[in-house]
Order: sequence, then structure tokens, then C-alpha cells
Amino acid sequence: MLVCCGLVTLDVVQVVDALPGPDEKVVARSLAATFGGPAANAAATAVALGVPPTLVTAVGHGPLAAVVRSELESSGVALVDAADGVAGAVQPAVSTVLVTRATDERAVVSTNASGFGDLTDARLAAPGRTADLLDELGPGDVLLLDGHHPGLALRVARRARERGCAVVLDGGSWKRDAPAMIGLCDAVVVSADFRPPGVATGDVLDAVAALGPRFVARTRGPRPVEVLDKGERYEVAVPRPGRVVDTLGAGDVVHGAFAAAAARGSSWRAALADAVVVASRSVEHAGARGWIAATS
Repeated sequence: MLVCCGLVTLDVVQVVDALPGPDEKVVARSLAATFGGPAANAAATAVALGVPPTLVTAVGHGPLAAVVRSELESSGVALVDAADGVAGAVQPAVSTVLVTRATDERAVVSTNASGFGDLTDARLAAPGRTADLLDELGPGDVLLLDGHHPGLALRVARRARERGCAVVLDGGSWKRDAPAMIGLCDAVVVSADFRPPGVATGDVLDAVAALGPRFVARTRGPRPVEVLDKGERYEVAVPRPGRVVDTLGAGDVVHGAFAAAAARGSSWRAALADAVVVASRSVEHAGARGWIAATS
């Protein structure tokens, strides 16, 4: 079983000829509204690779939440909404994305997970089940965290470790709760932007490994992935894509594919090698999930 725990957003994407200036209104060339967020995109990646996951996140209620729920269902992602019944959790996080038509450059404004509190005591019973989702985890299962909703993520990760489940972290950027979260992980894959305070770029892998995980990797776009695997250092080559249309979301694809391969029983090394192949293919299409529609 694969469980992804973290952020889902409602992404409202509009393509424009140019970004508006102060007090200026422009007409969009196109509009799309669907879900986004690292954990959600990773979950959709896993579905596309034949490993249906459960997404533990905070969606909330209202018409915006209904769109997110519908889109997740259409993508084959099972949902456990930790915000169900939590006072004040009214609507999902929203990202407004303006894409400049000629350059594909993006301007993003997002609320992230700021409206839900820490969700430490959130109910996690899956729909239609009497058992708590966490009680179903065990050896051979994989939990993927994206660093968002830290109260919820830490609770889920601690229970997962107690039950012998492997825990993986998508380290997109350094966050306040990163040391505690990393300390619960078996494998951590960070981005080139991830850097603990006061740590030089060349020392990131060692600093992360010192917190506990046996396998630490650092992606660097098209450059080889740096790996520290139980003390052994090596690199994993990234295949050159046939064309590059959109790199936004490629990191989410890496983490989803990595966790999916691990859930199928692959070693961390083999899972990473598989993941960079999938991510390289994904950048040939627009959006984090455009490659799924193109290959289905």
C-alpha cells in the first residue's frame, strides 16, 4: 500500500499574453481549474504507474472543495480528508497561476496549507471503513510526505514507523519541522533548493543523513541526481528528454514515481533510477500531469 500525506490545492491556471500591471485588467487566453500540490501530484503519478494510493490531506468544504474532490476521483486517487469535521476548515488551499503565453513563465500566488491549523488530532478513518487508516499500514507499505500539514504528517509518520512502514520525504524546501520529519524517514529526496540553515550546498546530503535517513538524494534538474546511500556516494543519470515543454511539477513526478516503485518492492536505488526516467518523460508535456493523459 502507498499513502501520500501532504498538500492538495485547487490550481486555477490562466494563460495570458502578458502579466497585468498595477490596476490593469487582461483577458486570459485559456482557463483550467484542477487539483495541484506536491502530495496530490505524486499520488496521481503513482496511479498512472499502476500503484493506486490513498491521499491524506485537508480539502475542507464548499464549492471549491467539490472541484478538488471531483478531480481527485477522476484521477483515481482515494482521499482521506483530515479536515472533515475540523472547525474553520472551510475551503481548500488555492493557487492562482498566470502563465505568460510566449515564454511559459509562471507567476503563482498560493495560500498553501495556512487555513487548516496543525490537524494533529484530525480524524483519519477512511470513507466506508471502520478502522483507522493508520492501523492498516505495515511492513512493505510506503508513506510519502511532502512537508506540508506538519502536525498531521508527523502523527502519520510516527504511526507508520511503529507499524514497520517505510517513510519517504519529498524535501522541496527547508521548513521549520524538517528535522523532526527527516528523523522519521528511511529515505529523503530533496530538491536543489533544499538547504538546512547554515549548511553549504556541498554538505546538504551529509546534513540530512545525520538526522537519520539511510538513503538521501538531491535532484538538480537535468543534471545527475546526487545520492548518499548508507554511506556510499554515487550519481543517477537523468535521461535527456526529447523536448522540454514544462518542468513545473517534475519534482512531484519524481517523488510519486520513487514512492510507487518502492511500494512495488524496488530498492531505493532502483526506485530512484525508475523515477528520473518517468520525470524526464513528464517534462515533454505541459503541467505536472500532462504526460499521464498523453500516455494513457
